[in-house]
Amino acid sequence: MQGPVLWAPGDWNALFGFGTNILVNLLTLTALLRFVLKMPDEIVFGRILPAAGLMMALSTFYYAWLAHRLAVKEGRGDVCALPSGISVPHMFIVCFVIMLPIAASTGDPVKGWEAGLTWVFIQSFILMIGGFFAPVIRRITPRAALLGTLAGVSVTFISMRPAVEIFLTPVIGLVCLGIILASWFGAVRWPRGLPAGLVAIAVGMAIAWGGNLIGLELGGIGLDKLGAALSGIGFSVPIPAVDHVFGGFEYLGVILVTAIPFGIYDLVEAMDNVESAEAAGDHFPTTQVLTADGVVSLIGCLMGNPFINAVYIGHPGWKAMGGRIGYSAATGAAVLVLTWLGIVGVLLAVVPVVAILPILLYIGMLIGAQAFQEVPKHHAPAVVLALVPHLAHWARTLIDGALGAAGTTAAAVGLDKLANNGVLYKGLEVLGEGSILGGLIFGAIAVCVIEKQWTKAAAFAAAGAGLTFFGFMHGPAVGFAVTPGVAFAYALLAGLLFACGRQQVPVAASARPAPAAAE
Repeated sequence: MQGPVLWAPGDWNALFGFGTNILVNLLTLTALLRFVLKMPDEIVFGRILPAAGLMMALSTFYYAWLAHRLAVKEGRGDVCALPSGISVPHMFIVCFVIMLPIAASTGDPVKGWEAGLTWVFIQSFILMIGGFFAPVIRRITPRAALLGTLAGVSVTFISMRPAVEIFLTPVIGLVCLGIILASWFGAVRWPRGLPAGLVAIAVGMAIAWGGNLIGLELGGIGLDKLGAALSGIGFSVPIPAVDHVFGGFEYLGVILVTAIPFGIYDLVEAMDNVESAEAAGDHFPTTQVLTADGVVSLIGCLMGNPFINAVYIGHPGWKAMGGRIGYSAATGAAVLVLTWLGIVGVLLAVVPVVAILPILLYIGMLIGAQAFQEVPKHHAPAVVLALVPHLAHWARTLIDGALGAAGTTAAAVGLDKLANNGVLYKGLEVLGEGSILGGLIFGAIAVCVIEKQWTKAAAFAAAGAGLTFFGFMHGPAVGFAVTPGVAFAYALLAGLLFACGRQQVPVAASARPAPAAAE
C-alpha cells in the first residue's frame, strides 16, 4: 500500500499552471478595482489584496490537507488536491452588479467595497448551510447533467476568451500554446525536466521583451511600466474590516437579488467540480468542500476581501499533468508572498498575460472533453443539450458588451430590429439567465428520457418549473412569477413526460436503436 505523495515531479507543472491561473485572476481583479471601480491604491493593495491572499492561502492549505487525508485513507500516492481560489464569475458579478453601481450612485468607492463585503458575508452562510443538502442533489442528478453544465462554463467563459486573446498577439500566444500542447498532450520533455508551464512563460517573456528591445510593443510590457510597478512594492497584512462588512447592510435589498441565486450557483458549481474530481479518481466529501468554501470566504470578507472562494474547475487537468498534494499548498504560500508584499503589480509588468492564457485554454479543453469521456456514449446528446444555455449566456454577454460600448442597449435599438438581423436577443436572454441551473435541468431531463426514466424526467422538468417561477433560471432576478410563461411551459413538459411513462412500453437498453451513421 502506497502512502501519500506530498510532492511529485508533476507538482512543478501543476504549480506553474495553477499558480499562473491564480495570478491571472489576481491581475484581473486588481485591474477591475483600480481602473473600473477607481478604488484607492491604499485599499486595493493595503486592504483587499492582503485579505484575498489570506483567504486563498487558507483554502489551498485546507485542500492540500484534505487530499493528504484521502491518500492516507485509501493508501494511494496519486491523489490530487482540489484547486481553489477566487470565483471568477463572482468576481465580475460583484464588481459590475454590486460594487460599481453603488460606488457610482454614492460617488464613494468605499461604499461599493462595503456592499461587496456584505454580499460575500451572505454568500458564505448560503454555502455553509447548502453544503448539507448538496450531496442529496448530487446523488439524484445524472453525471452527464453535472459534467455537461460544467463543460458549458468551460467552453464559453474559460476557453473562448483566452483563445481570442491568443490571436490578438499570436506571435506569443500560438508559440506558447504549441509548447503546452506538445508537452501535456504530446509528452514532449524539455531540457533538465523543466515544467512546460515555466517554459511557455519564459519563451513568452523572451519574445515580448525581445520585441520591446527592437521597438515592437508586444504583450503590453515595457520598462516604464516595470519602473512604476517596482515603486509600489510594500508590506501589508490583513486588517479586520467588520465595521465595513456591516456598513454595507444598508444596501441589503440590492444585494439579496443576486446573493440568493448565486448561492445556488455556488452549490451546483461545487457539486460539478467535486463530481469532476471523482470522475478523475479522487472522491472528496461535498459537504466538507462547500463548508470549507463558506468558512474561508467568511474569514476573507471579515478581513476586507469582497470576493468569494470556490473550488475551481480543472482538477483532472492538474492531476493529468502530475499534480498531487504539494502544488496546492505551495500555491497558497506563493499567493501570500504576492499579495502581502505587493508584487502583483510587478508581475503584471514583467510577464505578458498572453503567455499564460494557453494554460487556461488547455484546462478548458480537458474539462469540456471530460463531459463526453466520463459518461456513457449514448448520453452524449444530453451533454450537448446542457451546453446550450451557456452558449446563449455567452452570446448575450458579447452583445451587451458591444451595445454598451456604443452607448446603447438592446431595448433602445429595438428587439424587432435585432431579430430582423438574425439576433434573437430576447431568446438568448431568457435561455441564458441562470445557465448553470438551466444546463443542469436540460441535461438531466435528456438523460432520463434516454434511459426511459419518465417519472424522474418529469420530476426534473417540474423542478425546472419551480426554479423558473421564482427567477432562479430563465429570469433576471429572484422574485415571484418572474417568467410565468416559461415556468408554465416546464410544467406542461413535466405532464407530457409523466404521461409518456404511463404509455411507453419499457425498452431494454440492449434494444435501443443505434444512431444512424453520418453521411
